[in-house]
Amino acid sequence: MDSADNFHFTLSPHPAPVPAAQRAALLADPGFGRVFTDHMAVVRYKEGQGWHNPTIKARAPIPLDPAAAVLHYAQEIFEGMKAYRAADGGVVMFRPDANARRFHQSAERMAMAPIPDALFLEAVRQLVRVDRDWIPEGANASLYLRPFMIANEAFLGVKPSSEYLFIVIASPVGSYFSGGAVSVWVSEDYTRAAPGGTGAAKCGGNYAASLLAQREAKAQGCDQVVFLDAVEHRWVEEMGGMNIFFVMDDGSLVTPPLGGTILPGITRDAILTLARDRGLAVREEPYSIDQCYADAASGRLKEVFACGTAAVVTPVGRLRGQRGEIVIGSGNGADPVTESLRSALIGIQRGQLPDPHGWVQRVD
Repeated sequence: MDSADNFHFTLSPHPAPVPAAQRAALLADPGFGRVFTDHMAVVRYKEGQGWHNPTIKARAPIPLDPAAAVLHYAQEIFEGMKAYRAADGGVVMFRPDANARRFHQSAERMAMAPIPDALFLEAVRQLVRVDRDWIPEGANASLYLRPFMIANEAFLGVKPSSEYLFIVIASPVGSYFSGGAVSVWVSEDYTRAAPGGTGAAKCGGNYAASLLAQREAKAQGCDQVVFLDAVEHRWVEEMGGMNIFFVMDDGSLVTPPLGGTILPGITRDAILTLARDRGLAVREEPYSIDQCYADAASGRLKEVFACGTAAVVTPVGRLRGQRGEIVIGSGNGADPVTESLRSALIGIQRGQLPDPHGWVQRVD
């Protein structure tokens, strides 16, 4: 694998960065995904030339030809990751190598030119270094990083593009959800992904396909949507932008198996590891929506939570759908297993707890 030393980034500082006082005001209450830092990382790819011209430059609109392949054939992938203020005042990232590997896998599925992991990681680190003053303070605050790649060859023909842009932008954020447990609508009319499709790739089309169901969830008074499988419309798969776990009365956890239709969440994988470290039984197995309702009625199902980079670990208090509504556990998110795993994850991410698996990487 290429070393980061092989990639020299040119730094073109922003000529008029946001003044410190204005930045501080923005960081006091950034919301989620609406405030952006001064810079972005950009790397170009051209067939026959490879990846070239890595640059940190002022964040600005992207010049794009109207015939660019991304606009017509949706060759696009992205990642979501975070940088944190550590307990000692330093800056850390959580499992960025896993994001690099998943980005590579997404690129291969979308017939795009994979970017070397070392170049991906160096682009992220360089941006965090130059915009580190944008990392907010606070228990639920972080710098959300959005690496993405688009096909920018100007050509109206159905084929993989010969040119790509890899870009990293950053956004200081607070909590994704306002707090407490979320309510979830069970979508039985729409599916997120099918076998052989792009469900395991982090591509924009998967999220576009989820938006109508998400709008339906909002109309039903719910915060989020959960999808069933595309074949039998029976098995719980994934939520609109995060993975899902079920906690049983014996303390065991159940989560749907990946199988190509579910995004392999990095937070999901961390939760599986943390749960097993604590001696909890974890089963990656199919779990039907009928069984979910039955287990809630019998008391066997005690907790449900969603997890992802943005959501971290978020309790689910209610499930609502064509079968009616069920309350999960306390209904308000005060659930012991969920809270224990959430606290352990956040403690490791922010350097407050030991990191036995080497997940946290410092940014000098």
